[in-house]
Amino acid sequence: MKKILCIGEALIDMICTDKGRSLSDGDHFLKKPGGAPTNVAAAIAALGGQVELAAKVGTDPFGKHLIAVMQSFGVDTRWMVQDPDHFTTFAFVSLMENGERDFYFNRGADGQLGLSDTDPIDLDEFSVIHFGSATGFLPGPLREAYSGLLTRAGKKKIFISFDPNYRHLLFAGNQQAFIDQSWHFLQSCHFFKLSDEEALLLTGAPNILEAAGILLAKTKAVFAITLGKEGTLLGYGNKTFTIPSIPVTPVDTTGAGDAFVGAVLYQLSHWNYDEMMGLSEQDWIKIITDGNKAGARTCEYLGAMEAFKNLSSDIFK
Repeated sequence: MKKILCIGEALIDMICTDKGRSLSDGDHFLKKPGGAPTNVAAAIAALGGQVELAAKVGTDPFGKHLIAVMQSFGVDTRWMVQDPDHFTTFAFVSLMENGERDFYFNRGADGQLGLSDTDPIDLDEFSVIHFGSATGFLPGPLREAYSGLLTRAGKKKIFISFDPNYRHLLFAGNQQAFIDQSWHFLQSCHFFKLSDEEALLLTGAPNILEAAGILLAKTKAVFAITLGKEGTLLGYGNKTFTIPSIPVTPVDTTGAGDAFVGAVLYQLSHWNYDEMMGLSEQDWIKIITDGNKAGARTCEYLGAMEAFKNLSSDIFK
């Protein structure tokens, strides 16, 4: 089993526990470690995989907390850089009565991860590299680090994974920039995961089946479109398959998609590059089925990191 490298944001989610109240009116907040690639790395490690996380945090207590949490899962944190000049990034979230999220992104150190931080990474140590969030498409050093690593990985036998993790409020004024940059990654990677919302946004299709057809025609990757309780649509070769979801009574869906991706990458890391590229239709159906199991397990606990403490490869048996 070779190592997996995840790159992207590491941040603190501040969850308003005063249900139905806006951020400006809320009084009580719960601190949770987060960031999509951070969650993916934790899930991989919880399952027993070897994983390293490239991210930037502050030297403040919150950055130290993020590093400690990752180390507690067994993630190698040597590429988690502490920046003395920028605070750790925060995302403040409150769930309103109408189901909408009141969201505020206070960006700090995560966007400062640059080429000077990632160029020393020896990609020959890794079999898989995962690009995990649209924050890497915002202007700044992280976008350059994303692009540089993608270029380097494309010249080697490294399996490239991508999950855009679209956040409307980050691209409300420039949605096309997100779409254009996402397509560059979709056409450069070997596997990608999209939500149903992302699939429609990126393709402009009126429904998921037409979106899947466009993705099959315009990319060479295997892909998964998550459909919630309806399951997961797998795109492989020139075909699509719907893999059933695992019935659960959800407590919290936070991190379920990241657990799914983590489980997919954990399984892939058992093969070398040539073997991964030669996986069959049935191999991928099993990989996605087991990914659904990891996502379902995560929904049974409150908070992504708390859920990952209960992840193990035993769920695949």
